[in-house]
Amino acid sequence: MTTALSVPPQEDRRFFGHPIGLATLFATELWERFSFYGMLALLVLYLAADPSEGGMGLAPTTAIGIFGVYSATIYLLTVPGGWIADRVLGPYRAVLIGGCVIASGHYVLAVPSGWTLWPGMALIAIGTGLLKPNISAMVGELYDSDADEGERRDAGFSLFYMGINIGSFFSPLICGYLGENVGWHIGFGTAGVGMTIAIVGYVAATRRTLGSIGRTVPNPETRAKLRRLALITAALLAASAALFLADVVTGSFRADHMIWFLATVTVATPFVYFARIFRSTELTRIDRDRMKAYVWIFVGSAMFWLISDQGGSTLSLFAESNTDRDIGGFLVPASWLQSVNPIAIVALAPVFAFIWLKLGRRAPTLPGKFVLALLLIGVSFLAMAVLSNIAGDGTKVLLIWLMLIVVVQTIGELLLSPTGLSASTHLAPRGMESQVVALWFLSSAVGDAIGSATAPLQDSLGQTAYFCVIGGIALALAAVIATQVKRIHTLMGGIH
Repeated sequence: MTTALSVPPQEDRRFFGHPIGLATLFATELWERFSFYGMLALLVLYLAADPSEGGMGLAPTTAIGIFGVYSATIYLLTVPGGWIADRVLGPYRAVLIGGCVIASGHYVLAVPSGWTLWPGMALIAIGTGLLKPNISAMVGELYDSDADEGERRDAGFSLFYMGINIGSFFSPLICGYLGENVGWHIGFGTAGVGMTIAIVGYVAATRRTLGSIGRTVPNPETRAKLRRLALITAALLAASAALFLADVVTGSFRADHMIWFLATVTVATPFVYFARIFRSTELTRIDRDRMKAYVWIFVGSAMFWLISDQGGSTLSLFAESNTDRDIGGFLVPASWLQSVNPIAIVALAPVFAFIWLKLGRRAPTLPGKFVLALLLIGVSFLAMAVLSNIAGDGTKVLLIWLMLIVVVQTIGELLLSPTGLSASTHLAPRGMESQVVALWFLSSAVGDAIGSATAPLQDSLGQTAYFCVIGGIALALAAVIATQVKRIHTLMGGIH
């Protein structure tokens, strides 16, 4: 029987015109995203639910803070996850180990006890940090020797991201329904089943479809350096553990302490990255100008994700408490709101691709797209302020309005996310591509971390004022960047 190993990559077109290995990675990522977003759809609702309903009974703003810092930590851990694959494990083993760790985290959360929360989330975060950057690297490796590499690789990634959004769409519908109507831990366990299916399929199809893809360690590290890094890491973890143990022993520990600690680490990390890049003596003048432009891109992205990623926390809690979810006698689970974004991406992504193709060089420049994205995300929170004001006297607003706000945010995401990732590869100085791509992921982490730290403002300001303040800041930043569009585009050195 013909195997993937016997078909040259440029001739292997068995999966919609692409190498058959893409089918394996597509399915793995689909089920991994099913597990990830299934858990996220339930997390903030579980944290805020009353103990009589099986929840943790935390204050809504504390629940939002934990959700935000958890999301930030996941993005933060993609940086060491990529490094470990590059220097120690290779992408294939990093994905496999990451998947197993993720599954174990879900099954820990499936245990009906409050103590499982922190270890379960920690395992999922660590596993996702290993899996997420490296499965994308394996997709790229499928096309390394393809004669028509560029266009076919881009099309392959489009298929791959379709898998992401399919998994993201179905997981809240299934895990969310089970979690809210049967039991929170049943929902978490169902998400784990999705990850287990991913692992089994990945291992079963590897030899037949992937061959040697991802098997080599691209840049092996010396044992001496690994030992030194292991000691440093162990020392930092021990110091952190001692700090929190002291907090617990003295009886002063609160979830807010964990939120602020992780948020501080997350926000500090990109400063270290930028300082390291700008101190490099290998940068040319063009490189320095491009990285100055990238600072603006980073700040804009962090602001965007600060708001957008609250769709799974602040907006989810609003959907549960302040919207009319009754449709013909069926109470729509609040977690189903999380399915709006992925289905909107699937529907609108081809539209945007067609628009950019038609406009060609007349399309907005990258900083121009960022301005539009920030305007949309800012307006979305001002619209939330209107809904919050209406709901202030106990009135239930229609769920459709919340769904439309998510669609507006999705349009902003389609303006910002693909162009930002592309800019990360084009603006990066030679030899620093991985570091700059890591910075792109870190912009999401920083936005989520700041969002988690500012969540208590909803208590002090009130929710309506909170939406106005955060939305207003996004609009102000859009206005500032708008005044700098030409300068930023000039600094980009000819990159559109």
